[in-house]
This record gives sequence, structure tokens and C-alpha cells, in this order.
Amino acid sequence: MNDIITPIIMGIMLGGLYALIALGLSLLFGVMRLINLAHGDFVVLGSYLAYGIATYLGLDPILSLIIIVPVMFGLGFLIQKYIMSRAFAVSSDTPLIIAFGISLIIQNANQIAWTPLSRGLNTGYSHASFFLGSLQFPVIYLLDLIAGIVVMLLLREFLTRTYLGRAITAASQDKRAAELMGINAKRVYGYAFAIAMAFAGIGGVFLGMTFPFTPTSGISFLTIAFGTVIIGGLGSMWGTFLGGIILGLVQTLGGYFFGPASQMLIVYVIVLVILAIRPQGLFGR
Repeated sequence: MNDIITPIIMGIMLGGLYALIALGLSLLFGVMRLINLAHGDFVVLGSYLAYGIATYLGLDPILSLIIIVPVMFGLGFLIQKYIMSRAFAVSSDTPLIIAFGISLIIQNANQIAWTPLSRGLNTGYSHASFFLGSLQFPVIYLLDLIAGIVVMLLLREFLTRTYLGRAITAASQDKRAAELMGINAKRVYGYAFAIAMAFAGIGGVFLGMTFPFTPTSGISFLTIAFGTVIIGGLGSMWGTFLGGIILGLVQTLGGYFFGPASQMLIVYVIVLVILAIRPQGLFGR
């Protein structure tokens, strides 16, 4: 019995990380209908920022979020204001091309700055373990789940209780009606992109403490983020969180029953089946 409980608990905790990585992607699609192809590389950029801060300033990766979150927020606001907003004015396809170009720039910049070698965020607790009865689990996986829950709840409170959050929700539901009510849609889009970037930075820190990363790792984690939001429903925040849990469970249970080599294949098959049966996702409208 313990054999099956272990991958279930591991999958739930891993799902917290996947939800954390995917929240920014889901937010952007819900507000701007933008599939951000650079999202995975933004996440890895957060990992490298934490690595650089830990290397040169000696700051703990979690504490480095004090620096990373405002830096990523500001960078996201500038990208939306000076690049993406102009791309949207050209056509609906142009932002996809621009995002792909930004992805390539980030990958090459990280490779120049940090070389193609694999990196990781090593701390005392990232290698520690805890016990549930006789079962042993990595502490960092528990932190991933806690971080995913905390960020999800903070986003929910922000969207429902603040003026900016309600403006973002209104613009996502009906841009024209929101503008008629006096909401500056361009500014709202800028803040939405900035918040998504901040979430990517947070996800990057916890990703770096959980898995090794390279300059090209963004492609893999973009795929995971896409799978999470597709399962949960594009634009649904709660759906994204539950989608992350489901994706984590599918991966760990698939590895348990069919072997580690088939983990991601099973994930992709599940995503394809959901797209075919329910394109809006399990929890989408």
C-alpha cells in the first residue's frame, strides 16, 4: 500500500510547482488572449536571477524573491508597453511571433552569461527530507505545494478585492465594456503582463530548487505549463491549480505503473485526449 501512496503524495506536491509555473501563462491568456511562447524562458530567467543573486550576494533563493519579483514585474510592464502593445496593433498573430523572438533572445543571453552547463539552486533545505509515517519525501516538494497554494490564494484575493484586480477581470470578460466604464485597457494589460512575469519569477525560483536547469530548459517547462492550463481550462485560475495537481499525479503514477521513461508520454496523451473531448479544459467554461 505504501508503494502507491508515495507517488500519489509526490504527484500532489509536484502539481503545486506545475501550477505555480503555469499561473502567469493562464492569467495572460485569460486577460489578453495571448499564448505567451516565451513564458517558459521567463520562468528559467527567474531561476538564473536567483542563481546569480545566490552566487554573488549569497542570498537565499527564497529571500532573493525580494529582488526578483519587482525586477520581473518591471521588465514585464516594459515589454508589454513598448513591444507587445505595438504588436497587438499590427495583428493578432504578431504577438506570437514577438514572444517567440523574445524566447530566443532570453535563451541565448542565458547561454552567454551562464554557459550551457546545467545549474541548480542548492540550499540546506532543498536536499532535506521529512517523514509521513514511514514514508520519506523531499522538503522542497512540500515547499513547492505551499508556494503554489499561497500564490493561488493571493491572486484570488487580488482579483476579487482590489480595484486593479477587478479591472483586470472586467477587461478579460469584455474589453469594450470595460473601456466604456472608464478602465484603461492598455494600462490593465501592462499590469497583467507584469504580474504574469512576477509569477514566472517566483516559479523559476522554486523550479531551480527542485530541478536542474539550462538555458534551453524553458521549452520543456513551457510544455508543462501548456499542459497544466489545457487540463485546467485556459484562463481559469482555480482550474490551473487543479490542472497542475492532476498533471503531477498523472506523471508520478504513470512512472509508477509504466516506468520513468513513459512519464511525459502519458502526460501528453492525457492532454491530447482532453483537447479532443473537452477543448475548454476540465474546469473551463
